[in-house]
Amino acid sequence: MTDGVIGTRSDLARRIAEVATLEGEFELRSGQISNRYFDKYRFEGMPSLLKPLARAMADLIPAETEVVAGLELGGIPLVTAISLETGIPAAFVRKEAKTYGTCQAIEGQDVAGRRVTFIEDVISTGGAVKDAYHLAIGSQAHILAVVCAIWRGEGAPAIQGLPRLPVLPVFTRADLENAR
Repeated sequence: MTDGVIGTRSDLARRIAEVATLEGEFELRSGQISNRYFDKYRFEGMPSLLKPLARAMADLIPAETEVVAGLELGGIPLVTAISLETGIPAAFVRKEAKTYGTCQAIEGQDVAGRRVTFIEDVISTGGAVKDAYHLAIGSQAHILAVVCAIWRGEGAPAIQGLPRLPVLPVFTRADLENAR
């Protein structure tokens, strides 16, 4: 790494770990308690990290993807950067349909009948992905995979309740822990 430029995947892992790893006691979305937390907003808000991370995530997107869909809220900056990197249209998946305006749960693109890859930031158990999956299936989308920046879960990447949905992480928790 020279002059702040990320040269390799290990440089990127090290910089993300330096910037985003917090020690303490944290409750995760899943309800689990962890003494290590990866604060995604600390790397998603830094162009010098977001851009190379978007490139690395773009490399994992299945070739047949027609729409990349970022999950609220941490997946939104990632999907926007990936869309800019790849030219693939972006959609934005809310946690639930809004109650005003278009009253949609998925904004930006019509996903009906289209091949969609989810974009997520940090996944522990995949609860948010599972919720988004059901919203997207309800909109007649064909979900191909979920690409995430960090898999912090136990074992091989997989979403509880969606064992056939491929989970494609750029980094695992171990990658970041070993990079520091």
